[in-house]
Amino acid sequence: MLKVLGRSDSINVRKVLWLCDELNIEYDREDWGRGFRSPKEAEFIKLNPNATIPVIIDADLVLWQSNSIIRYLANQYQGQALYPETAKPRALIDQWMDWQALELNHSWTYALMNLFRKSPDHQDPNLVKKSINAWTENMGILDEQLAKTGAYIIGDQFTLADIPLGLSVQRWYLTPFEKTEFHHVKKYYELLSQRAAYMKWGNNGQN
Repeated sequence: MLKVLGRSDSINVRKVLWLCDELNIEYDREDWGRGFRSPKEAEFIKLNPNATIPVIIDADLVLWQSNSIIRYLANQYQGQALYPETAKPRALIDQWMDWQALELNHSWTYALMNLFRKSPDHQDPNLVKKSINAWTENMGILDEQLAKTGAYIIGDQFTLADIPLGLSVQRWYLTPFEKTEFHHVKKYYELLSQRAAYMKWGNNGQN
């Protein structure tokens, strides 16, 4: 059986758990990370030298990096409806997954650490403002894309890319600051909330 290592309130672990529910993949999960066993322990470092969660163990495969994990799971467990084998739709899915990881994720980091995590290392108001501005700009890019598709991130069908982006939208709404209202992002949030797995792992009050 698939083993998932990581605490269930981690946004990156929730990517994996959400997909497992979508594909009916059975798994065992162990708590690792903040508040639980440290991923800096030697046992964990042997699995992932970066000391980050999640990690999966699937038979003889050990895999880290959440987007790599969900791509693998979709490939391995008949998830072609979410991650097609044909090049063009797969490239679009990968594009938006990478954008979430590289652009959107990095833009919110300082603001999230200040406003939600209350980190003592993130108390510069100018950097908070800069982070909020970058985050808002990226949410505007997301809103424009959703206006084009009228539904999910690459079209009228739910795909693998909607998992990291759906969790990102939840984070946007839960982080406490005055926000620009993005109509299409809100519709997307409501559309995703019709999925049982999103209500369990996305729209569940976890940030």
